[in-house]
Amino acid sequence: MDYKSTRNNEVKVVSAQAIAQGISEDGGLFVPESIPSITKDDIVKLGDMSYRDRAFFVFSKILTDYTEAEIGYCVDGAYNTKNFDTDNIAELAHLFDGTYMLELWHGPTCAFKDMALQILPYLLTTATKKLGVDKKVVILVATSGDTGKAALEGFKDVEGTEILVFYPQDGVSAMQKKQMTTQDGANVGVCAIKGNFDDAQNGVKAIFTNADIAKTLSDNGMMFSSANSINWGRLAPQIIYYVSTYAQLVKDGEIALGDKINVVVPTGNFGNILAAYYAKHMGIPVNKLICASNANNVLTDFIKTGIYDRNRPFHTTISPSMDILISSNLERLLYHLTDGNDAQIREWFGKLASEGRYEISDSVKKALADEFYAGCCDDEQTKACIKEIYDQYSYTCDTHTAVAVKVYQDYKAATGDETKTVIASTASPYKFSGSVLSALGENTEADEFSLVEKLAEVSKIPVPASLAALRDKAVRFDKTVDKTEMKDYVFSVLGC
Repeated sequence: MDYKSTRNNEVKVVSAQAIAQGISEDGGLFVPESIPSITKDDIVKLGDMSYRDRAFFVFSKILTDYTEAEIGYCVDGAYNTKNFDTDNIAELAHLFDGTYMLELWHGPTCAFKDMALQILPYLLTTATKKLGVDKKVVILVATSGDTGKAALEGFKDVEGTEILVFYPQDGVSAMQKKQMTTQDGANVGVCAIKGNFDDAQNGVKAIFTNADIAKTLSDNGMMFSSANSINWGRLAPQIIYYVSTYAQLVKDGEIALGDKINVVVPTGNFGNILAAYYAKHMGIPVNKLICASNANNVLTDFIKTGIYDRNRPFHTTISPSMDILISSNLERLLYHLTDGNDAQIREWFGKLASEGRYEISDSVKKALADEFYAGCCDDEQTKACIKEIYDQYSYTCDTHTAVAVKVYQDYKAATGDETKTVIASTASPYKFSGSVLSALGENTEADEFSLVEKLAEVSKIPVPASLAALRDKAVRFDKTVDKTEMKDYVFSVLGC
């Protein structure tokens, strides 16, 4: 199966090329030319498999140029109890009747990004070997908090790679910042920028698609790739946990084979919910994909009106990984909803770049509304939801997961839909201890690690070892640059 660019249907590459390259030279994102099928019989068989074997099955469907041995090497290296604190890799917790928390934060950095970024280094290095690439691969990452640390942890000291991460200086939690700035590894670099996540993301994409920069790297024996979800190798592993969850619900007798489920995802860059869309179109029975946003509600407005408008105030919230106004993966969805109309995609995203706004056609609006529901909530509503869940169910969730629960509650009240529902729980509450404790009415006047200890008392959840170990780690990276200086930082670190 080949992959096309969303902005030029003439571009066609194998999955190894799509993963190694990260983004098409025309600025488009790589998408599968067709979506493979998963049958009901497959779902039954998957129910008896481990997460590792479910991952092998899905990758065999979508990475068809990888051999069985290569896929086996990748999944064996990623999905094991050395990297995750549970045999199940992704845990499924019952919150209340017919509602399940899909806990995606049992990996080394305590966020859902580990589900993809533990395997991406294996996929990428395998891809470069398959393609005969003899250059050092430079991974450029823009992060709103979780992707950066997960990518750093996945790629640290991986032979033949260098990884550079940019984060907004005032746009991540104290714990997220500590995770990144203390990162181990001889091949890693971390830099704050004066700006928000969209500034970081735009800067990285501009560097990626600059021919002169690419030539300079090539002359120095290097090439760029990405660990953001613009890279298919980051997005594809996220499909697996939706497939796995449905198979597990059937196996456990929670649903009958063929029953539809709702999926709720707190999202900013649209990658996590797009993975659920792909799972649905592969054959997983999904009723509604519910997109949950915080005060940066550009996706909510888009799904409701068909108008994407980033010309609005940017809010710094207690759910910082969703503080995004340009949702890159939406481009992939719209490519599919327009039946691969690359000219239309170029027009819309050209307008987004030049005017900050575009409006989709009525037919695409209808297709979007058929698949998705959208809602949003502000910080006060998020805190109230954390408190409500804790009081009613003795369950402590982080600020992003609470956004998803609140939006789901609003959806259920508005529609009366009683379909069983899976809520993507995207981070450990310990990554946002201060905000979670504040929501629970606790005093938060203390340093970050005292707050962690306090949250352990309140939640009765063990502190993840990886976070506890940060207390005494020295900061390695304290540089801050203007968003216009990102290229200079990259060249200085790489010695170009």
